[in-house]
Amino acid sequence: MDLRFRNDGFLFVLMLTILGLNGMCIDEDVVGAPMAKTEQEALYIAVQGFVGKWWNGSDLYPDPCGWTPIQGVSCDVIDGLWYVTDISIGQVHDNSLPCAQNPEFKPHLFQLQHLKSLSFFNCIISSPQGPITFQKAKWDALSNTLESMEFRGNPGLRGEIPTTFGNLKKLQSLVLIGNGLSGDLPESIGELTQLKRLVLSGNSFSGKIPDVYGNLSELLIMDLSRNSLSGSLPLTFGGLTSILKFDFSKNKLEGEIPYQISNLKNLTLFDLSNNNISGELNFANQEMSSLQELILASNSITGDLKNVNWKNLQELMVLDLSDMKLTGGIPESFSNMKNLRFLGLNDNNLSGNLSPKLAELKNLTALYVNGNNLDGDLKFPVEFYRKMGRRFGAWNNSKLCFPVGRMAAGVRPFGVKVCQ
Repeated sequence: MDLRFRNDGFLFVLMLTILGLNGMCIDEDVVGAPMAKTEQEALYIAVQGFVGKWWNGSDLYPDPCGWTPIQGVSCDVIDGLWYVTDISIGQVHDNSLPCAQNPEFKPHLFQLQHLKSLSFFNCIISSPQGPITFQKAKWDALSNTLESMEFRGNPGLRGEIPTTFGNLKKLQSLVLIGNGLSGDLPESIGELTQLKRLVLSGNSFSGKIPDVYGNLSELLIMDLSRNSLSGSLPLTFGGLTSILKFDFSKNKLEGEIPYQISNLKNLTLFDLSNNNISGELNFANQEMSSLQELILASNSITGDLKNVNWKNLQELMVLDLSDMKLTGGIPESFSNMKNLRFLGLNDNNLSGNLSPKLAELKNLTALYVNGNNLDGDLKFPVEFYRKMGRRFGAWNNSKLCFPVGRMAAGVRPFGVKVCQ
C-alpha cells in the first residue's frame, strides 16, 4: 500500500477525532455550567417537599442540570449559570420521582426566580395530615416568570383557587383538571390578559362564571366542563374573538344562549350539553364558518329546526341536538353539510319525513333520530343501512316504517316496523 495514502488517511481520521473532541468540549461547557448554591438548595428542598426527605440528589453529577439531571426538571443557562425553568412532578414517565403521601408546597419553590412551568400529574391523592390547598403558597413570587401551570388528577388538592393567581401576569396556560377544587371561580383570573388556555374541568366549582372572563382577549380554549357552575353564559363572551373551543358541558347553567356567540368566527367547538339551558335555537344568525362541533344535547332548548339558517354552519362535523324540546321537521338542507359525521336528533318532538338525501353525506357515520314522531316510509338505499348498521337509530317512531322489498334481515333498520 502507498505510504502517502496511509499517512493521508491517518491525518483525515485525526482531524475528525479533533473536531469531535472540540464538539464534546462545547457541549461539556454547557452541561458543566455551574448552578448557584442558593438555586440548587431551593430546588432540592422544593423537590423533597413533593417526593419526601428520602431524596437528597446524591446521584446527581455535578448538579441537577448537569450530566444526570432530575427527571421532570428542565433548566436553562442564564448569564452563565443554570436556572430551573420547568418542574413536572408525578408518574409521567417510568423513571419519574414518586410523590410522597403528604406532599407540600415548600417556600423554597417560590425562590426559583426563573421558573416558567409547573406541573403535577396524579400526585396529590390524599394526605394523612389533612387536605392540601393552594392557599398558603406564595404564588406572587412567580408573578414575573410563570407561564404555565398544570395540575391533573390530584383529588387530594382541595379548596378554592386563590385570588393571587390573578397576579401571575405572564401566565398563558392554566390547566386544573380532575382535582378536588371547589368554591367560586375568582374574578381575578379575568386579569390574566396573556392567558391562551383556561381549563378547569372535572372539579366541584360552583357559582356563576364571572363576566370579567370576557376580557381574556387572547384566549383560545375555555373548558369549564364537569363542574357545578350555575347562572347564564356571560354576554361578554361575544367579545372573545380569538376563541377556538368553548366547553361548558355537565354543569347547571341556565338561561338562553347569547346571540353574541354568533360573532365568534374562529370558534370550532361549542359544547353546552347536559345543562339547564332554555330558550329557542336561533343563535346562529351569522356565518360561523369555522364551527365543526355543535353539541347542545340534554337541555330544554326549543324551536323548529327549519327556522335555523343552517347555511351559516356548513363546516359542521358533529351536530348533537338530542334530548331537547325541538319540534317541526328535519330540514333537507342538512344534506348540504358535506363534512357531517355525526347527527344526533333523537329524543325530541320532531315530525314529518326523513329525507333520503341524507344518505348522500359520504362522511356520515352515525345518524340518530329515534324517540321522535317521524312518519312515512324510509327511502334510504340498502347500502346506507349496510354502512350504518346500529349507528342508524330510528326506533320509537310509531308512524315510521320501511319497505322490506328484497332487503336481508341483517340489514334492516333496528326497531322500525315494515310498511304494510
